[in-house]
Amino acid sequence: MIHCRRKASICCQRWSFAVPLLLYISLFGVTWLLSLPLKSLPKKIVPMYSRKEVEKLPNHLDAARLERQGDINTNFRKDGIVGDVKDGPQVEDPKTLLEDIFRKADTNENDLLSLQELSEWINKKTQEHINEALRENFGLFVVIDNNPRNGMISWDEYHSYFLQQKGFSKEYAENHDKKHKGLNRSMKEAIMRDRASWSEAARSDPDHLTLDEFLAFRHPESSHATILTLVDELFDKFDRDGDDFLTEDEFSSLQTEGDGEKEGETLTQGEEERRKEFRNVIDNNHDGKADRKELLMYIDPKNPRHAREEAETLLVMSDMDHDGSLSLREIFNKMDLFLGSKMVDTARSFHDEF
Repeated sequence: MIHCRRKASICCQRWSFAVPLLLYISLFGVTWLLSLPLKSLPKKIVPMYSRKEVEKLPNHLDAARLERQGDINTNFRKDGIVGDVKDGPQVEDPKTLLEDIFRKADTNENDLLSLQELSEWINKKTQEHINEALRENFGLFVVIDNNPRNGMISWDEYHSYFLQQKGFSKEYAENHDKKHKGLNRSMKEAIMRDRASWSEAARSDPDHLTLDEFLAFRHPESSHATILTLVDELFDKFDRDGDDFLTEDEFSSLQTEGDGEKEGETLTQGEEERRKEFRNVIDNNHDGKADRKELLMYIDPKNPRHAREEAETLLVMSDMDHDGSLSLREIFNKMDLFLGSKMVDTARSFHDEF
């Protein structure tokens, strides 16, 4: 009996030391795991999207990016939305698509789209597109960042993913000829556009993108960094006295670049329109000058003014009876125009502009 008690006492003493030790080891292990960088995460962790789900995510990387000169083009909204129908959403019956959107946008159900209804619909689709881009960015980033998983995407990682998405085998994607001999011209041009867009987005390392840079690469219109860059470009173009403010005079007067021997010329064409733009849209507090915050709001794609400008352009180009609204027949008469606009194809329209 005494022997059994001694044995039980020894067991209790052992457990009294073992339990705290085990707890300490467990706590140390958890702390150690949490401190590891992303590349040390186990590969069995399931990302926000499965690989099959990621394949269904929209790919906007084929869209051409326009060169940004800082000039305010009065026909920009028109230029940005007129396109070939084959570049828009591929549907069996475009008329069915347009009629479905028309019915949804016609909130008062009077079989006419007013400027207000069209503006609200385009603004709604813009908000949805930008928010979706932010949501999907992380899931796709995690899937592509796998060789190694280190919290950055290399060009080789992305390019391999891109080629597989285009139907090439994994073996070709990982071991292809760097010059892609044998690929057709359009595919080579798409790769060149990707490389150029990559270079624009890669601010810290030319061969790697962080999560934020990857967003700027795929969805520049959703990237705060891209919008800030556009603000900087406006200042570089117009802020002639370098005081980090734009005055109405600076914004309204365009000046050509000199050739080294003589100064550039001041252009007066479109000056009055630019002055109205500055007073009515940019200078929110009406103090005669615009700071970075005001320019940021001016450029931000989520600003409802962009939706209204596009709605106005669509209305002017399609309102054949000049009643200030659009019927379904008028929209059908300009089918290509609407299929390439933000009313229908928000993503591609944005990426053609950026």
